[in-house]
Amino acid sequence: MSLVVLKVGGAVAHDAAAALDKLAGHDVVVVHGAGPQITEELERRGLAVSFAGGRRVTDLATLRVVHDVLLGVNAQLCAAIGARAIGMSGHEIGLRAARIPRLGLVGDPLPSRPQAVVDALAAGLVPVVAPLAEGPLNVNADDAAAALAAGLGAERILFATDVPGVLRDGAVVSRIAAGDAESLIADGELAGGIVPKLEAAIRAARNGVQAEIGVTAVVA
Repeated sequence: MSLVVLKVGGAVAHDAAAALDKLAGHDVVVVHGAGPQITEELERRGLAVSFAGGRRVTDLATLRVVHDVLLGVNAQLCAAIGARAIGMSGHEIGLRAARIPRLGLVGDPLPSRPQAVVDALAAGLVPVVAPLAEGPLNVNADDAAAALAAGLGAERILFATDVPGVLRDGAVVSRIAAGDAESLIADGELAGGIVPKLEAAIRAARNGVQAEIGVTAVVA
């Protein structure tokens, strides 16, 4: 069976089970975020919330919150998916990353093929991966999904999101070339959370993985 990596954001994680139903007949690895939940918990504890380029600036106190919240969302997601789901944390299964010092305890994930994921797929399970890397380091979930897709040799990566796709001139496009997408980012025409999603999709596409954000296909 072909392999699909499904990335779900914290805001739409509850829809993962429905998304999986549409991928029947494929092996699937789910990578999830928890952005809204992490921000809410940081604010509850009176800790600073800071982003740079769509990525969360992370000190040690923030990392502890990120870890705890991600594990909670991971457990909820596994429960929603059902008995085939097996929860994993990237820093425990060998997700590698290059540290980004200006962001603190944050890494840029590298293509990885964790044996725990390979074994779970062989057993007919659905790995559900929390985006932490060895260190541990906080990593953007979109980047983690792209790194796993590349390392595992996935056929497709799907970014499930609460936005319909990539906007150009006020309309959602069905297809965008990686070079054009990079130009949109460089020119400042896009901002916020869509930027790391698009950057991750570009990276995946250039590693031979069919990438889709909502209804928008990103092609190399």
